[in-house]
Amino acid sequence: MVIILNICMITREFPPESGGIGYYVYNLSKRLLERGHRVTVFTRGTYNRSFKEVVEGIDVFHVTFLPVYPFHLPIHGLFMNSLFRSLEPFFDLVHVHSPLPPLIKTHLPVMTTVHTSSRTDSKYHEVFDFYSLLERLQSMYIYPPIESKLFNISNCITAVSYSVVDELKEYGLESEKITVIGNGVNEKIFTPINKTKTLGKYVLYTGILRARKGLFDLVECAKLVSKLRPDVHFVVCGKGPFLRKLEKEVREQRMQEQINLLGFVKREELIRLYQNATLHVVPSHYEGLPTVLLEAMSCGLPVVATDVCGNKEVITNGVNGFLVPSKSPKAMAEVILMLLENENIRERVGKAARNTIEDKYTWDKITDNVLASYLQILKRKSVTPKSGFSIAS
Repeated sequence: MVIILNICMITREFPPESGGIGYYVYNLSKRLLERGHRVTVFTRGTYNRSFKEVVEGIDVFHVTFLPVYPFHLPIHGLFMNSLFRSLEPFFDLVHVHSPLPPLIKTHLPVMTTVHTSSRTDSKYHEVFDFYSLLERLQSMYIYPPIESKLFNISNCITAVSYSVVDELKEYGLESEKITVIGNGVNEKIFTPINKTKTLGKYVLYTGILRARKGLFDLVECAKLVSKLRPDVHFVVCGKGPFLRKLEKEVREQRMQEQINLLGFVKREELIRLYQNATLHVVPSHYEGLPTVLLEAMSCGLPVVATDVCGNKEVITNGVNGFLVPSKSPKAMAEVILMLLENENIRERVGKAARNTIEDKYTWDKITDNVLASYLQILKRKSVTPKSGFSIAS
C-alpha cells in the first residue's frame, strides 16, 4: 500500500538563506517529494502581495510580511490564515517549524517541530543597539505566549535534539510526549575530498553571526593561535546582526590579516570551503543541534566545539570531535594548535565524524522519523489521506 500525503509546511524562511531552519525544511521537502509526497511551503514574503513560485518541485507561497515590530507575527498571521483557508482542503496535515511561525487556524492535524525555544534563545541575546534590545524583549515577553498557543493546538510536538526537549519543560510540556526526530545533512553533497594544498591551512567557522555564537571568543582564540601559528588563517562565513560589531572587534584586535570575514557565501563555495578546511570550529554559548556542525562532520572535518547542549549530543570528545568549555578561547586554541600539529589525529577524528553522520544524521534517516510521526498523527485522528488510503485502526 502506497500512501501519498499532501503536506503543508510553515516556516519563517524559504528558500534557505541564512539559518538552519530554512535548510531543514528544504532538505526534508526534497526527500518527501522523492518519495512521492506533495509539499507546499508557506513562508514570509515582503510588504507586497502574496505570490506563489515553484522551487525545485516545491510549491512555495510567499505571504505578505510587514516588519512592524513587535506586531509583525500577528499581522503576518492574518495574511497567512486568509490564504491558508482557501487551500486547506487540499492538505492532509500541517507541519509547523518553530520558532517564529504565525499561528494557523485549522481543523487539520498539526505537527510542530521545535528547533529552539524563544525562552531559551532570549537568554543569549546580547543588547548592543535599539534593534537588539527590541529583539530581546520580544523573545522574552511576546514570542513565548505565541509558542504556547502553538503547542496547545499541536497534535504532535517534535524536537531536533534532546536538549530542546529539556528547554520545552519551561512551557509545562512533558518530555515523554515530545518526539526527537533529529537534524540532518545531505551526505552526498557534503562529502570529504582530497584537499587542495594551495589553499593553505585554515580554521573554518560557518553560520549566522549572532551574539550567542561565541564570535568574540573566536577572535580571541584566533589571536592566541596566530602567535604560534601565523601561517594559519581563520575563515568566517555567514551574515547576521553581529557582523558590524565583529568587523570592529577584528580591527581593534588588529587581526585583519588572520581573520577573513567572507559574509554570505553561496552554497557551492561553502561546500568547497568545508572540504578544503583543516578543521571547523563551533564556539557557541548555546545550540539546539546546529546544521553547520553536521555539515562539517559530513565533510570529514575534525570539529572543535563548545561543550553545550546540542554539540555534545553529537560529539564524543576525542573520538569524532573535540569538546571544550564554553566561553574559553584559551581551551579552544590549545585543541586547535594540537590538531594543527597532528595530521594523523585529524584524519582519524575526521573519519569517525563522517561515520557518525552516515550512521545517524542523513536526511533519509530523518525523513523516516518525520514520516513515522505523520502517520502516527493521522492514525490517532482517524484521518484518511487525500490519496484515498485509510490508515486508521
